[in-house]
Amino acid sequence: MLSAHQRQLKLCVSAALSLALNAAFASPVADEDELALVYGAGDSVSIATGNLQALRRAPAVATVITAADIAAMGATDLDQVLESVPGIHVNRTPNSYSPLYVVRGIVSAYTPQILMLQNGVPITTAYIGNKGNIWAGYPVEHIARIEIIRGPGSALYGSDAYSGVINIITKGPSEAAGTEIGVRAGSLSTYDGWVQHGGKLGAIDVAAYLRVGQTDGIRETIEADAQTRNDKIFGTKASLAPGQLNTEYKAVDANLDLIYGAWRARFGYKRRYDMGSGAGISSALDPVGRQQSERVTSSLSWAEPQVTRDLGLGASLSTQQYSQEMPTRYNLLPPGLAFPTGPFPNGMIGAPETWERTYRLSGYADYSGVRNHHLRVGLGHDDIDLYRTREFRNFNYASNGTPIPLPAVIETTYTTPFLRPQRRKIDYVYLQDEWSFAPDWNLTAGVRHDHYSDFGGTTNPRLALVWDASFDLTAKLLYGRAFRAPAFAESYGITNPVVLGNPNLKPEKNATTELSFAWQARTDATVNLTFYRYKMKDIIRTVPNAMTGTGSTYKNTGDQTGHGIELESSWTVTRDLRLSGNYAFQRSTDETNHTDAGYAPHNHLFGRADWAFTSGYQAGAQVNWVAGRKRAFGDARTNLSDYTTLDLTLATRNGRNQWNFALALRNLFNTDVREPSPAPGLTLPYDLPMAPRTVSLQASYKL
Repeated sequence: MLSAHQRQLKLCVSAALSLALNAAFASPVADEDELALVYGAGDSVSIATGNLQALRRAPAVATVITAADIAAMGATDLDQVLESVPGIHVNRTPNSYSPLYVVRGIVSAYTPQILMLQNGVPITTAYIGNKGNIWAGYPVEHIARIEIIRGPGSALYGSDAYSGVINIITKGPSEAAGTEIGVRAGSLSTYDGWVQHGGKLGAIDVAAYLRVGQTDGIRETIEADAQTRNDKIFGTKASLAPGQLNTEYKAVDANLDLIYGAWRARFGYKRRYDMGSGAGISSALDPVGRQQSERVTSSLSWAEPQVTRDLGLGASLSTQQYSQEMPTRYNLLPPGLAFPTGPFPNGMIGAPETWERTYRLSGYADYSGVRNHHLRVGLGHDDIDLYRTREFRNFNYASNGTPIPLPAVIETTYTTPFLRPQRRKIDYVYLQDEWSFAPDWNLTAGVRHDHYSDFGGTTNPRLALVWDASFDLTAKLLYGRAFRAPAFAESYGITNPVVLGNPNLKPEKNATTELSFAWQARTDATVNLTFYRYKMKDIIRTVPNAMTGTGSTYKNTGDQTGHGIELESSWTVTRDLRLSGNYAFQRSTDETNHTDAGYAPHNHLFGRADWAFTSGYQAGAQVNWVAGRKRAFGDARTNLSDYTTLDLTLATRNGRNQWNFALALRNLFNTDVREPSPAPGLTLPYDLPMAPRTVSLQASYKL
């Protein structure tokens, strides 16, 4: 049941959305250019085709969030920003409390089904196929804009552009012009400091960013964990639950951006260290283990939009070095546990570590010399090399998968490792045609073929019909197919009989149809409405080993279907007041057993108001309502409770050579927010608690 204040909040947001939908009766804004300075220009997008174009006419369902939007909502991390996007909800995994970006109800243990790009380059890690589980946040001060596609993007971006694509575009020399220093302190013993600069070094345009920070993280209580269940089964008292989560970490982030004519070089560094394991690597509380990740990215690109009048060319070379290490080894299960195979007086200790590097070389050509056509052809080669693994543990496994204690921690890298080094090479080619075949009509058709060295080829098309029905209404009919390649852990995991890899895995497949309408209700108001339906096939899941009767193996099994509606609106009521909001409805069905796929909310409502109430000051309020989260098949727990949170921000906008301050209060009413733990819920029966009420104060100065 919702409390009285939560019901009032829902009514307020519903009223705000209703006002936005009736924005055609509002007075137009006098000076749109001034509003663009306040709110940022988010009316163009490049991620849909590779070329910059108007957002409402882009052949995709896309959202653009600018640096001004991020500042207005008082966000301090990428997760807070993405929660505001229609159709996206941020779940968590117990392992490291890493965020899962759930798009339109598509969710799995590590959710590798969404492609994350940084400045157009994938930051996918090979081991588990997502952005990396030792993630620990992404700062927002150096973000110029975020472009998001909901729906398939494999026809342009290849693997993992399955449920969507998120492209984080960092600030270049023009966006970061001048020098800015900033500090922030807040609840949970959180501290950050950063400096960024944009300018010139001779003939070279330069942008640089450095940030350091740390936090104690969420310290909410886990009432029962995996060892609680083991204690009941084996008669021990080893569990540390009830006990606190361990989500502390320290962080270093750095970027360098250099532009010289048509050449651009970018370098990035992201390190997370002294980091806790969340609710435990094995869903058992671990106050001891510490982990760290290091990501080094670089890219060199060249682009000449007009080599001739009708021809543009571009090429890029990018690299990513990624490692995850355990300076203090995990207590997978706590000291004092005992299995029938023997006791573990020091706990079950393990440390699986990986090092990988990726090289990507690509090129493209744009040609507009054929009347009413804009052609793009591209090709590329990726070399993904998980070149080193290392493991320490104090156990082996019995034939039925039960751990057998060893007298000491030993290195198993060269005997029975969890994974051996693996390498994958990918060659791809794509073709895209944007055809204006009639006045107000545009058809975008594209296809991409990827060939993988380990499992073969896959071809994925898309079609997008865009019709400017009137000067203020655009309609889109979209169809696309997408795929997700198996991660190395899924294909090549060995030793552990509980979950074995399968080198015969095929990619997961997804086909999606969308119907979308973009209505410019007035110069000061927009309304977007999207209907979608998708079908997933060959989903990679664990299947019990029928021959041995113990453990599981990854296999392509099961289908999932889903459909939904997304409504979003923005209304600039006056030059000082702006309302925006969105509502997403979705239903996803596991076709294997014809039950709800679980985990994701059926209803998600987000609304915010930004008010420039006096010269140089801005206040904001946002409400987030998450409802209708069902349990997955085999999970007998009651469904998760709905929740509503309210966030408030107050900030100054004093311009250059003055201090600016921002105060953010999140989860004002200290709502008990919980995200689902994995089915069947035997290891973490009370789900995953999120942050309580928090406050942060930020100060920055720009020269």
